[in-house]
Amino acid sequence: MHTAAPAKTPIPLTIHERALLTWAAIFPLVLAAQAVLSPLVHAWPAVLQVFAMTLVVVPVASYVVMPRLMALYARLTRR
Repeated sequence: MHTAAPAKTPIPLTIHERALLTWAAIFPLVLAAQAVLSPLVHAWPAVLQVFAMTLVVVPVASYVVMPRLMALYARLTRR
């Protein structure tokens, strides 16, 4: 009978590592969102401009960019 190897439990990131990875995801996304959305929403009140930007940036960061950055970081640090 073949038994599967136990799954590796990932080592949790430090708060500093999480902060750096979050910044690395958010900064370019906010920059890109601002470049793309500004011409479309420039006449809107500031609160609606920020709402529109976060409506795009947060899901993209959470579901696309952060998982890839975390995987890349884990591979680079062999966690």
